[in-house]
Amino acid sequence: MKSHNTYVKVRYAETDQMGVVHHGNYADYLEIARLDWLDELGVSYKSMEKEGVMLPVYELHFKFIKSALFDDELKIVTKLMKTPSVKIEFDYEIFNQGGELLTTASTVLVFMDMQSRKPIRCPEYILDKLKN
Repeated sequence: MKSHNTYVKVRYAETDQMGVVHHGNYADYLEIARLDWLDELGVSYKSMEKEGVMLPVYELHFKFIKSALFDDELKIVTKLMKTPSVKIEFDYEIFNQGGELLTTASTVLVFMDMQSRKPIRCPEYILDKLKN
């Protein structure tokens, strides 16, 4: 399915005294990559929310293989796993500037109506964009 690369430079504030990225920052990296993936698709998350659709995280999984370090240039590969329905599923690979695989991850998010807070199907305009 559709894949996209996002690049993030590790900031000092994201690391501990050893210069290693704290594991809590990886969820932020995935969010940056997901929003970038949506932008590349031509979908604005802000517009989605204006239309009453939100996309909360339902599942989040990580496998930490090697540490990311201060000043690393990370490449986050975001892959849509299957055509979205009520859920949208992504896999991620995070590499450093040397091409070393640092982390793998996956997320499952659920399309929800902001008013009722109930799950809904993926908006048709997103499905249409995925067909192109």
